[in-house]
Amino acid sequence: MMHFKLLSNRDMKAIDALISAYGGSKAINDKISAMRKYDTRKKLAGDKGFGDMLDKAEKYAKEFPKVEDFVAKEKIKGGKRGVCTTQVSGFQGAYVTLDCMRRVAQKHDVLFPTEMISVVALSDHYVYSGDLLATVAMAENILGASRFCSTNLLSTPLPEKRFAHVEKVTGEKFERRDLGDGTSQIVLKNMGTAFGNLGGVEVGNNNHLVYLDGILRASLETGNNFFSQSQLVDHRGGVLFRPHPPAVSFKISMLLSTQNAIQLRMLMNIFKEFLRDDGTCPIYEINIGNAASAETFMQCSDELKASGLPPIALTAHLRINPDLGMVDFNWTENAQAVLDKGYDITIKYESDGTSRPYDTMEAYFLSDEERTAKAELIGDVIYHKCIRCDLDARDIMRRGHEAKFAQISYRS
Repeated sequence: MMHFKLLSNRDMKAIDALISAYGGSKAINDKISAMRKYDTRKKLAGDKGFGDMLDKAEKYAKEFPKVEDFVAKEKIKGGKRGVCTTQVSGFQGAYVTLDCMRRVAQKHDVLFPTEMISVVALSDHYVYSGDLLATVAMAENILGASRFCSTNLLSTPLPEKRFAHVEKVTGEKFERRDLGDGTSQIVLKNMGTAFGNLGGVEVGNNNHLVYLDGILRASLETGNNFFSQSQLVDHRGGVLFRPHPPAVSFKISMLLSTQNAIQLRMLMNIFKEFLRDDGTCPIYEINIGNAASAETFMQCSDELKASGLPPIALTAHLRINPDLGMVDFNWTENAQAVLDKGYDITIKYESDGTSRPYDTMEAYFLSDEERTAKAELIGDVIYHKCIRCDLDARDIMRRGHEAKFAQISYRS
């Protein structure tokens, strides 16, 4: 038991009111589940002008190589303890994702990652235009990615009516600036990008309610059910979907996550406090910080297993873009050491290890219009991240460990 409750009665009342405004937890989860069907997504995306894009994506996917062919050619035996899950970050919307798929189809030699991360502001345009809907349809339904993770940037400019709705429903107030044309933006007061603190690491006052409302709307509109967040709001996100089976889950981002085992224990206390009623945890994954050693990673894994909590995946960056941390950062040997000791790991790529245009965090904070215009440039970056992930994962398989890819990379 924690000595002090993380959420007061007032906090819980506001979150409950937000849930009720969208029909209650069961209705929310039922709608999200229904929106995850490909036939539903394809029809709605087609109505919004993305039908041809999905047709192209289906065509490209037929050209993707298969794991079974690599295993047979290399005479891979496998069987060692320690499983590797592949993850690539930067799938910045539908146009970028399609461009990456086109390149992979043309090369016909890249096994596709099973977890895809996107850092696109959940603007009204992105959520309601069909862009996000087409993206998750390509990722989850066509490619068979096991997870597609979106990111809600707290300071994303939104129609004023969004803020007014949350204020009316919850009774809380949010400090924001008027940007004109009926658009407002949460005021962030600490250093950061144009979107503020990497888009909202600062969760001041009751601004988490705006964050949660954005996740609710995106989930209901598209069926997207996996989101990245800092540890400062993870317990509140978990509570939002706590009463019923897990239609939505969360990833704890590296930037405010576990650089050491002490920070892990802090997180585990929060997780235990807010397990769902069915015993599951709303947190699917923790991104271990770049400062952690292989030994710290394994210590965290051991403590997590001993905690009695439901299984939670641990992830490490193998390569990072140059403005996210140390130049020439490379955690590959550490990942191999973790696997060789029999530990599972998710290997994540923020970069392919080179400094190519838009292999920076700038790509995370482009406007909807700029992101679409530069889709080929960003698609090239994601494509090279996939190549780096593929090469490292193949080497891991040669070492006798299983590597998990998207379903499109398997024959069955």
